[in-house]
Amino acid sequence: MDWGKKRILVTGAGGFIGSHLSETLTKAGAEVRAFVRYNSANGRGNLADLDNSLLREIEIVAGDLRDAEAVARAVSGCDLVFHLAALVGIPYSFRNPREVVETNIMGTLNVLTAARDHQVSRLIHTSTSEVYGSARYVPMDEAHPLQGQSPYAASKIGADKLAESFYDTYELPVVTVRPFNSYGPRQSARAVIPTIITQALAGLEIRLGSVDTKRDFTFVSDTVAGFMKAAQAEEALGRVINIGSGREVAIGELAQRVVAAIAGSGPVVHDEMRLRPGRSEVNRLVADNRLAKELLAWEPQVGLDEGIRRTTAWIMAHFERYEQGKYQI
Repeated sequence: MDWGKKRILVTGAGGFIGSHLSETLTKAGAEVRAFVRYNSANGRGNLADLDNSLLREIEIVAGDLRDAEAVARAVSGCDLVFHLAALVGIPYSFRNPREVVETNIMGTLNVLTAARDHQVSRLIHTSTSEVYGSARYVPMDEAHPLQGQSPYAASKIGADKLAESFYDTYELPVVTVRPFNSYGPRQSARAVIPTIITQALAGLEIRLGSVDTKRDFTFVSDTVAGFMKAAQAEEALGRVINIGSGREVAIGELAQRVVAAIAGSGPVVHDEMRLRPGRSEVNRLVADNRLAKELLAWEPQVGLDEGIRRTTAWIMAHFERYEQGKYQI
């Protein structure tokens, strides 16, 4: 695809993956419109980390995903839509399920409706591996049952099914990308890898919830490559595609690898406050990425140890942004 001829909307552009995707698309020559959540400080989220020369090339539009008119204006005139905007905090969803549902389901409905009405050539919808819940078998392919073990996961299942319905009912050209745990520079301490790194760098105890759960971590540049390939592959239309490394690691082992990589010495401590309530803990997630390899010719390029090294270097350079040891929901 000649990205230089495309006008592209990225919702959630101020977020972790969204900012990296916006940056990569802009460098590829695309004309990017970034939809970010309005705030009175006129904040741009992680887009503020882009070089000013690059940031000037991006059209930033502030609004609320729940505002159908604002979403329609953002979609208008765009060839492609990458829909990443969502409330993604799982602990936050325990406390605020209504807001999460309204944003993630109704917000997605607004994006789908606008994309249909403005006849975009393709919409890339973002799912999450959390929709699978605890693995019933591994590796987990796209046919794995969906389990809403948190309000966040349930809201994303609803959003995914809406995307599916618009493909089936209105022939909207939709591809659903289902990333497993992405990580890398710019990620907040809400996520586990920055949580471990910041505590280790500060010489603190590594306070974590369950250390026995297993996750599949994918470096953010690999995740972005998956999104961009999904926007181009004709065979991907109407499909759900996992983007994950296909390798799992227990959180306790992950913490030990991070501490060893930065020559830290803090012990790993079990913190009850960080546990998910009731039966909401997802014990194991590991991707079957064969469909991504087959349809997208996608392969992860950055291994976990190299990804940790790059992420640690970025956090060290921006350490003042992180409140070490504070539990963020």
